[in-house]
Amino acid sequence: MDITRHVKSLADEGQLLVTAAHEAGTSAPVPTCPDWRIRDLIRHTGMVHRWATGFVVEGHPSYHPNGGEPDLDGPPLLDWFREGHALLVDALKAAPAGLECWTFMPAPSPRAFWARRQAHETTIHRVDAESARGGRLSTVTAEHAMDGIDELLHGFHSRGRSKVRSATPCSLRLHATDTDAAWTVRLSSEPPRTVRDEETAEPVPVDCQLSGTAEELYLTLWNRLPLTTLTVAGDPGPARIWRENSAVTWS
Repeated sequence: MDITRHVKSLADEGQLLVTAAHEAGTSAPVPTCPDWRIRDLIRHTGMVHRWATGFVVEGHPSYHPNGGEPDLDGPPLLDWFREGHALLVDALKAAPAGLECWTFMPAPSPRAFWARRQAHETTIHRVDAESARGGRLSTVTAEHAMDGIDELLHGFHSRGRSKVRSATPCSLRLHATDTDAAWTVRLSSEPPRTVRDEETAEPVPVDCQLSGTAEELYLTLWNRLPLTTLTVAGDPGPARIWRENSAVTWS
């Protein structure tokens, strides 16, 4: 996906998120984030949006702390979220191609990094809000889901801070049944190592394979759908290691 499509996804997902939050009410529990209610979800996501906007607009060359979460609730909190979300979308649209600022994962450019990261940040938290509201989840396109899987595997879990480790080396393949995409993840005492299967001459044997649509894989890998959503073939151990250790938390 290119920057324009990431920014469009960010804009659309933010609107879906705040709509679901309004419909659920800010006191509603968030089943996908058991310690949160909607107010916590909105405060967190809105804070992240404004934090990201600071890098894009002000060009901070190194890590810069966030501004904290507001002591707001109800309609004022939702209005605060809408304002910050719009500021981020507008900032990314207006940012120059040569934008220079701090990022925390490899990307073609800082602008590309922040557009992609905030598109997926907002998508996952939109799912949280819709889970709190109840009813059918909005669709994630296969293109967006595959991009998000790439970011999660090649970005977050290629870093030294990933907790997805195994004392005994093992392997996990992720197969998106509605596309030609598949990923092979090697687990060991080091951070996971992932390759897209089309990058290799032919798929190699693995200990476990998880199969489902790209959307199902994306949301399951982010722990927003249960592992039972997917078809599990082979040894389920590698899938459990992922499930129990892959959470990405704010720090």
